[in-house]
Amino acid sequence: MEDEVLPILLYSYHRLRDQSLKSCFLYCSLYPEDCRISRGELIEYFISEGLMERRLSMLEEEDQGHSILNQLVRACLLESDSNGSVKMHDLIREMAIRITKDNPRYMVKAGLHLEELPEAQEWTEDLDKVSLMENQIREISPGTSPKCPSLSTLILRGNPLRLIPECFFKHMCGLRTLNLSFTDIKSLPNSILDLEKLNALLLRGCSKLVSVPSLEKLKVLRHLDLTWTIIEEVPQGMESLTNLKRMSLICDKLKKIPKGTLHGLTQLQQLELPNHLDAPIEDVEALKQLELIEVRLNSVRDLNRLINSRQIDKQLNRYKIILGSGGSTELMHFSHVSKCLFFEKDSFMESSLDIDENKLPRDIENLFFSRSGLSGCLLDEFPSLNYARDLKGCRIKDEDKIECIMRSSTGVPFQSLERLELYDLPNLIGLFKWEAVAPLPPGTFSSLIELSIEGCGKIKKLFLQSLVHNFHNLQSLSVWDCVQMEEIIEDDNNEGADISNGYNFFNLYNLNGADFS
Repeated sequence: MEDEVLPILLYSYHRLRDQSLKSCFLYCSLYPEDCRISRGELIEYFISEGLMERRLSMLEEEDQGHSILNQLVRACLLESDSNGSVKMHDLIREMAIRITKDNPRYMVKAGLHLEELPEAQEWTEDLDKVSLMENQIREISPGTSPKCPSLSTLILRGNPLRLIPECFFKHMCGLRTLNLSFTDIKSLPNSILDLEKLNALLLRGCSKLVSVPSLEKLKVLRHLDLTWTIIEEVPQGMESLTNLKRMSLICDKLKKIPKGTLHGLTQLQQLELPNHLDAPIEDVEALKQLELIEVRLNSVRDLNRLINSRQIDKQLNRYKIILGSGGSTELMHFSHVSKCLFFEKDSFMESSLDIDENKLPRDIENLFFSRSGLSGCLLDEFPSLNYARDLKGCRIKDEDKIECIMRSSTGVPFQSLERLELYDLPNLIGLFKWEAVAPLPPGTFSSLIELSIEGCGKIKKLFLQSLVHNFHNLQSLSVWDCVQMEEIIEDDNNEGADISNGYNFFNLYNLNGADFS
């Protein structure tokens, strides 16, 4: 059966119209059998490996990667699922491995429960890629030094590997991608510095890695991932990596990011820094090519500086920016969101009279406030919310001074807002400051689907009857522990209105609360 099917599959492979499609397809065979592979991870590797045509922006490269994967799915060479993953059928993977026994030459022994490296004779000089991912290799024998001058990719990811001999990389002078992610190594051999063609050094999840040698000689490095390592200091020589495009440095043990470390990395498109350290704003301002950023800034003042230094809503495709000195625990629960700001403890402490207005990016999608010092009226604090057309979610929690969401507006705020969560706000008197509220601009709150209010002890009423029509898309309403709540809907004539009468809540299907009588 296999011998009958493989020629048909080979025909599909040979029909692929360009070499980049073929190279990306063969790359998928480096993963273990039956492995579901994240599209995002694959595309990241396609970029690091140089398997696709280089584009000016990350977004263009990612679009190109998705296009390639979609073409492979349409050619029935990959299977796709709804979770953003792809998979190789066993027979197709077998075909790919057969192809790579010739040209290009791969050695694929992924997910085979190996406890030792393959024998020396298998490390031939014409090898292009080697994948030993997801095995049980704990050590590499001292003196092991495969002679593989053409090797461009070495993947040891997912092995309990503890030590790499100093001589191991000696004869791998052509290595471009080294993936040691999720291994147990504590340090890297100094010989890694001789890999002067290295494009990608991937050490994500090396939870025992305490030190990295100077990276000064890795002049062509484009992708550095040290996330979830336990290094305490930024690697020496970082400022020399002037070709670096992507850097992930989310390390819980890192003690500081010295000023000037990032300033010369002018090609950076992706920057991810630890949530417990303030990013040096002077350095970040200088990085004009950034498209993806995940950093903590000291205060609203720094955010204003960042927004003023660039057209943030036109340049950044994704951003997660934390402000203040909180513990950043909220961020862990919102890893799936993009274009979001987290205002944590004391975010507003350095906002002073010389700041005319607290600014937000116009394309902000998610806002989170927690013990930030937010006070008064949210819309007064951030007038730019009048023009935040993409805002989908807003959570305000543990803010002692906020009184309302809005009083009046010159624009149409919150027209795209779908989720509003208000938790533990002891001085909140309502969504609106009732004694001053003007008619709501048409469209305000018209997209709201979910409204949750909890622990807001001063709030007495939620909606005026005349404003209910703005909330016609509301599907879920939850009100808990609001001890002074008298009514959900107040008649404009100061007569109570029964929520059960509808009042245009045609889509409301989930109603939770201690008392809606």
